Amino acid sequence: MSKYGKIEVMAPAGSKEAMAAAIKAGADSVYFGVEQLNMRARQTNNFLLEDLPEVAKLCDENGVKSYITLNTIIYDHDISLMKKIVDGAKAAGITAVIASDLAVMNYCRKVGMELHISTQSNVTNIETIEMFSSYADVMVMARELTLKQVGDIVKQIEREDIRGPKGELVQIEIFAHGALCMAVSGKCYLSLHSDNASANRGACVQNCRFKYEVKDENGNELEIDNEYIMSAKDLCTIEFLDQILDAGVRVLKIEGRGRAADYVYTTTQCYREAVDSIQEGTYTPEKIAVWRERLSTVYNRGFWDGYYMGQKMGEWSKSYGSVATTRKIYIGKSMKYFEQVGVGEFRMDSHDIKKGDKVLIIGPTTGLVEAIAEEIRLDNGQVVEKAVKGDTITFKVSEKVRPSDKLYKVVSENA
Repeated sequence: MSKYGKIEVMAPAGSKEAMAAAIKAGADSVYFGVEQLNMRARQTNNFLLEDLPEVAKLCDENGVKSYITLNTIIYDHDISLMKKIVDGAKAAGITAVIASDLAVMNYCRKVGMELHISTQSNVTNIETIEMFSSYADVMVMARELTLKQVGDIVKQIEREDIRGPKGELVQIEIFAHGALCMAVSGKCYLSLHSDNASANRGACVQNCRFKYEVKDENGNELEIDNEYIMSAKDLCTIEFLDQILDAGVRVLKIEGRGRAADYVYTTTQCYREAVDSIQEGTYTPEKIAVWRERLSTVYNRGFWDGYYMGQKMGEWSKSYGSVATTRKIYIGKSMKYFEQVGVGEFRMDSHDIKKGDKVLIIGPTTGLVEAIAEEIRLDNGQVVEKAVKGDTITFKVSEKVRPSDKLYKVVSENA
């Protein structure tokens, strides 16, 4: 064991495909929403209460912790559902609930459900840590803190011997990668004003990502450098992850419950490898450059360090949406997998596929499998350089895929 001890890489799971991909990529834990009352209630295929035993079983079988996000503002009319979710999580064997509202914290303590404090609680100082330690063993720091401030908090936890309900020192979690909100700790009201949809109830419509012109009351346009003046670039800490671990952080959260399985797979795998490299003493600039390049292939708005290194103001996107260097194109669906020879059979529903193309196969149980279509055969056994819509094809796939898994071709964004 390295000087850091166990470091937890926590991955987002907005769908069954993303959850399976996260586990395959090496996540130590996954977090997901159930029904409503979570901060991605509008953007993800949230799981249902009846899914919880299956989720807990899948995670247990793979040695992965499971966390339910229950971190919206809670009103009186939500209490019954909140209790139902917490009770369901406890009965199913879900590891913990992530919450920001005191009602959830209080109920979790009453029924003995493990609790983690959400970033929505805006934890920024040791007094708050001490107060929440009566409820939780793990706390997510506000994303606006510097790394020095985070490190100072960890030192004070150790010096003051602040322990959670388990009797262990409180563990500190931070966001390591993904989208950042333009408002402090996600407390934004733009969606409520524009669409009567509260971001604090998981219904953010992402107004901050739109293009804006700024004019004064006389109609004079203010000179600004960027029309996307509220759309923050995405956080990426892979270049200074060693400093984060040196600060005493023990849980690294990847943002992205609204993202697809390929994003979850790639980001989780990169941070898993980076953490392992730090612990093995092989964390080098060359490896960092490769991880950064791989991270740029999946959804991102451009990267910056966040506020961890002392930067006072955010960095903003220069365009709408992702600047990922690759994209995936839907090709067809899996029909069979011949395990003895490691070959998958697929029906082509659109576009074409050529020899040497990189493909992804994604499914709720399969998660994500990467492959290169080295030798493509039609259903009559003929080897071809290219197959098109309507063809049934086979090619080598190193891992088992399942009927109805989706087949994608990965192409350069400029292709």
